[in-house]
Amino acid sequence: MKKNRQKTVVRKIGSVNFRVLGVTHFYWSDFYHWLMTISWQQLWVIIISCYFVINTLFAFLYLGSNGGIANAKPGSFIDAFSFSIQTMATIGYGAMYPTNLYTHILVAIEVFIGLIGMAMITGLMFARFSLPTARVLFSRVAVISPYNGVPTLIFRIANQRQNWIVEAQVRVTILLNQEVTPEGHSLQRLCDLELVRSETPMLALTWSVMHHIDKNSPLHGWSENDFRDLNNQDIRFFVTLTGLDETVSQTIHARHVYTLDKIIWDKRFVDLMSIGTDGKRYFDYSHFHDVVPLETNKNKRRIETLNQDNKNSHNRIF
Repeated sequence: MKKNRQKTVVRKIGSVNFRVLGVTHFYWSDFYHWLMTISWQQLWVIIISCYFVINTLFAFLYLGSNGGIANAKPGSFIDAFSFSIQTMATIGYGAMYPTNLYTHILVAIEVFIGLIGMAMITGLMFARFSLPTARVLFSRVAVISPYNGVPTLIFRIANQRQNWIVEAQVRVTILLNQEVTPEGHSLQRLCDLELVRSETPMLALTWSVMHHIDKNSPLHGWSENDFRDLNNQDIRFFVTLTGLDETVSQTIHARHVYTLDKIIWDKRFVDLMSIGTDGKRYFDYSHFHDVVPLETNKNKRRIETLNQDNKNSHNRIF
């Protein structure tokens, strides 16, 4: 009795590879999707290989007819192969041409295959080139630091193109430990994190995404030590961003995964915007991923004093 051999398919989620059994990675009914997802190098290898294989096959078929190609050397594979290339590309130099019914039939079949193949390759190339993509930069780390007195999870997003992402929306979901219900169901818990702002009308430069860790947060009560202890339990944050690219007027999306070792406590991101001596505003993306320690208590008191002075001055004016 033969045993069914299950093929192993590797699927990568974040930095973790899952080996999936019982599911094939290729379906002939999904051939177009497969061609859209493979790399450009693999696609070119497939196209060039098919091109040479088809022309080689027809070259041998042409050799089956003695004298079927005018001005071709008898039994010459090179001449038959060259004639096949001219036929498939409909070049028609005129030096070689079919001389009998058998060769005419082969030419008609090859021209039809060439036209179909050219149409398919053209459509596939256009679809891959016109596929909308996003160039969105996610900060390599996320920080947990007080924001208006509330512990807050913060990470940054930036649009690397010189245009706007209109109606951008971001969603953050945390994958928690596997739990078993009283009925015996084993499930991975997915919890959505409520964000301070989950959408913006336009994303041109940067966006600091924030989640308040309050009593309603799945992270409520967690400490920095808890993050270290749970680091090997595959708890991770999934971030997805969608929006409308104003240039191509098509929906684009981007995703990123943060693991617990990418969460830094009691730090803040470096300010990117500065005002130069010429009075103009500058954004320095070279510090996009950099974090610095929070201000000391002395600096905090000084900032609070300055804020109070500004408030008093504002009240005196108005």
